[in-house]
Amino acid sequence: MIALSIIVTKFGGTSLCDAARFQNVASILGADPTRRYVVPSAPGKRFDDDEKVTDLLYKCHGQMMSGEDFMKTFAKIEARYREIAEALSLTGRWQAEMDVIRGRFPQEKTADYIASRGEYLCGMMLAEYLNWDFVDPKDLIWFDRDGRLDAERTEAACKAALDAHAYAVIPGFYGSLPDGTIHTFSRGGSDITGAIVASAVMASLYENWTDVPGFLMADPRIVDNPKLIDCLTYRELRELSYMGAAVLHEDAIFPVRKKGIPVNIRSTVHPEHPGTRVVPRADSADSTITGIAGHKGFRVITVEKAMMNGERGFGRRVLQAVEEQGISFEHMPSGIDTLCLVVHEKQLEGREGALVNRIYELTEPDSVDVTSDLALIATVGRGMVRQRGTSGKLFGALMDAGVNVRMIDQGSSEMNIIVGVDHGDFEKAVRAIYGAFVE
Repeated sequence: MIALSIIVTKFGGTSLCDAARFQNVASILGADPTRRYVVPSAPGKRFDDDEKVTDLLYKCHGQMMSGEDFMKTFAKIEARYREIAEALSLTGRWQAEMDVIRGRFPQEKTADYIASRGEYLCGMMLAEYLNWDFVDPKDLIWFDRDGRLDAERTEAACKAALDAHAYAVIPGFYGSLPDGTIHTFSRGGSDITGAIVASAVMASLYENWTDVPGFLMADPRIVDNPKLIDCLTYRELRELSYMGAAVLHEDAIFPVRKKGIPVNIRSTVHPEHPGTRVVPRADSADSTITGIAGHKGFRVITVEKAMMNGERGFGRRVLQAVEEQGISFEHMPSGIDTLCLVVHEKQLEGREGALVNRIYELTEPDSVDVTSDLALIATVGRGMVRQRGTSGKLFGALMDAGVNVRMIDQGSSEMNIIVGVDHGDFEKAVRAIYGAFVE
């Protein structure tokens, strides 16, 4: 007997923002019977000034914790679901669940349970509308006591549960801690849920449906009409997602990469478009670079000490100070007598002074300086490997644009070149790089 192919689909919040989008999703799923498992996000924005349901839920929690009346905000959430339910002629089960959620609000000290209810209610409605089974991820997705994904337990639970369902809706974004308490991924984590499900059921394909046609070579808010990336590798996707390309959560690639499951990013607005394919490996590239992505909001901690290069354990002690403060760093460029740490400013909130003092205690440096307003830009592409003149082309473009480069970091894999520039030069630098390699 030949096993049927299985496609796991994930739909973003914009793709499920109202009843018409629910109908569109049902049409996409019905077009291919191998689309057997679907992971929905909470309803997103219907128009530019609208609010996402998840944002409203977080707002409710904030109001509750500060002693404010959250019922007006909660009423907006309830109205969103009622509008969808009435338009699709769904039963009143969602209302009973909404009442349960409202009653639990005062008991919840963390936001996780409250924030997760957006996906929970959306998944319940979608399952009823499709006449598919509803499977609650609180029994499938498991985290350890520190909130890290328990991949082994999760894989086993997903496989055992989903084998019993030919077609099922599994809400994204959340799972459970060992004691059964609801815990969420970071924002955008429904992408990770979809990848976990795809891995567990050994899917032939993981489709991630959103409101854009796929990955673009640059941010369309910065570059006019950037080209679409037809195909990229897992590694390229990871680099671009981590550096700010927001189509797919940066951690969503790990569950499918382990088993070589390809990903297809598709648009619910134009379902006929093939989108962007993400594959384990690709032999050739149409251009030198695959894409450009970046972030603002970094600081550079520069530790300087004469004869640093001859002092054993110096770098370890600097990193010890960073670890003790619970801080993650992005890059660590260095010279003979200097060592720099690039850290996102959010990591340093309330901890910068303590970190600098601890570095002084552990390393006795000549100086420790912190500079702000750094933006990082990653130029990524498998076509850069052994391609002569790539760096010269990139830095020539930045020079011609009048952009001062404050930091350079190139990985040994030759997959990317990262430059640090002033905040004010960020958009100009991205446009310059795109112009040099694409236009």
